[in-house]
Amino acid sequence: MTVRTTAPPELAVTDVTVRFAGLTALDAVSFTVAPGSVHALIGPNGAGKSTCFNVLSGLCRPATGTVRLGDADLTRSAPHRIAALGVARTFQNIVTTQGTVADNLMLGRHALSRAGFAASAMRLPHVRREQREHLARAREIAELTGLGHHFDSPVALLSYGDRKRVEFARALCLEPSVLLLDEPVAGMNAAERARTVEVVHAVRAELGLSVVLVEHDMGLVMRLADEVTVLDFGRAIAHGTPDEVRGDPEVLRAYLGTGAEQEDAA
Repeated sequence: MTVRTTAPPELAVTDVTVRFAGLTALDAVSFTVAPGSVHALIGPNGAGKSTCFNVLSGLCRPATGTVRLGDADLTRSAPHRIAALGVARTFQNIVTTQGTVADNLMLGRHALSRAGFAASAMRLPHVRREQREHLARAREIAELTGLGHHFDSPVALLSYGDRKRVEFARALCLEPSVLLLDEPVAGMNAAERARTVEVVHAVRAELGLSVVLVEHDMGLVMRLADEVTVLDFGRAIAHGTPDEVRGDPEVLRAYLGTGAEQEDAA
């Protein structure tokens, strides 16, 4: 397994504001993702979490503010440029069930290919060698995410939890320094959620990347996150460790209800 030998760069979001037809979806939101940490964005529906992820991945451009990954300014970069700089994203809904697990993971390797269109069409020796290397790396990532025994299986035949992990593994195949996980356990049963927690821990330990997580399962957030930013009506109302955020009066009012009862129900 290839591992990162240097810490990933810091991801800094500074005073980001997004407006849609007069509606302020994000209002001067700032937070920093420390290298190698798991940083959770939480908040009620409509708080601005998905909009924030769209800004980080280049699908939405802010009216004001900046997003920086180390020395690189991502603020108005195109999605493919942001991906090339080391930011990969999963989506709430499973993107594709076409082809095998291997096919899907190789899609994630496409941006890393050095071969041009003509060379690929002609199947030149160096292209075949590169393809073998990419396939071997995709298999390593499948093993890390618990999909090794499904590598040659059609995605459409997998369980819902395994299909969600295919989306996770595909994003990892881009070799990101920052991984954006958008509700990774949505729709999963308890066993699948527990397995996903194990996979995130393993990926973080093995690959040394940073993770930004949007998730409604508060039990999972409290187990995984090093830092939490809470959004409410587009504003960041709290930052801190899970324990600090859990006891913040503004958070209790806006999102967690009475605290322990809400967490147990999640």
